[in-house]
Amino acid sequence: MRVITDQDRCVAAGQCVLSAPDVFDQREQDGVVMLRDPTPHPDLHDAVRDAVALCPAAAIRAQEGR
Repeated sequence: MRVITDQDRCVAAGQCVLSAPDVFDQREQDGVVMLRDPTPHPDLHDAVRDAVALCPAAAIRAQEGR
């Protein structure tokens, strides 16, 4: 899995960090998403999928496979 974020679309809701804190973080000054791990371990894939589904701005994508 490869994770892609769009900081321009992000509305700083923080759902991604709540779902997958090992993969996502937020900038302190404005709360915009920061990607901690663009290729997370398979154990985290379900959490990333949850983050994608919960993001209100559709600012996160997950590309499955290699």
